[in-house]
Amino acid sequence: MAEYTVRQVGAPNTLDYRVYFEKDGVPASPFHDIPLFANEEKTILNMVVEIPRWTNAKLEISKEDAFNPIKQDTKKGKLRFVRNCFPHKGYIWNYGAFPQTWEDPNQLHPETKARGDNDPLDVIEIGEQVAYTGQIKQVKILGVMALLDEGETDWKVIVIDVNDPLAPKLNDIEDVEKQLPGLIRATNEWFRIYKIPDGKPENVFAFSGEAKNKKYATDIVLETHEAWKALVSGNADAKDIQIANVSAEDSPFKVAVDDEVVTSIPAEDVQPPAPIDPSIDKWFFISAHSL
Repeated sequence: MAEYTVRQVGAPNTLDYRVYFEKDGVPASPFHDIPLFANEEKTILNMVVEIPRWTNAKLEISKEDAFNPIKQDTKKGKLRFVRNCFPHKGYIWNYGAFPQTWEDPNQLHPETKARGDNDPLDVIEIGEQVAYTGQIKQVKILGVMALLDEGETDWKVIVIDVNDPLAPKLNDIEDVEKQLPGLIRATNEWFRIYKIPDGKPENVFAFSGEAKNKKYATDIVLETHEAWKALVSGNADAKDIQIANVSAEDSPFKVAVDDEVVTSIPAEDVQPPAPIDPSIDKWFFISAHSL
């Protein structure tokens, strides 16, 4: 969306790095202000890209910071990077989230039998373009997988950029195997094994790892959009989520553009990326016997 631009603060690959969003110079939240739907028919959606394909830094929309900038996740004070599990290099698609969605941890999904993971809905975009952090892509839904992560449902919605050359041929999940053979299988493998190099067990899927179709995925998106509406209107337990926004109608958390929480967002300070430890380039070979 051309009207939204990014405001980079600090150097990538550092603890201080933040990517804020703004509209006409006014900070905006990628969680609460950027609209989910990109057309009146609600068939095209806006996706916020957090992680470009083939990169390793685990970047995500911050729930805890005012106006929810993208920042690099940490564990025990150290920056998190995903490992390269042969034959994969970093993330194998553009990875991000749908704005104005929320996987409600207070709701138990009837089919996965697990609660939401308290995040915006995760999205994997399978087009040919390598995106950039903070890019807002217009996408269409193709399907969804459900990871079960420490007792929580972690949906992964599969989408394609509407401007991708293959977009006209991709309209539902079965089209992905026809046009991009092997991608669904590789996606399943990637999510199953990517934590093993860090000493964790393989991940578990709902539905035996099956990718559900477009209709099922669309229903999940709409459900999480309704959950977000409850969150932003104050009708859900937000815990530590920052809900300040400048555009959500009827939200008690909507603030004026001259509010202190808006004016306190730091000015742009673009810096070159800090070096990444060479160990992040290592390839890990996961034995089939360990799966």
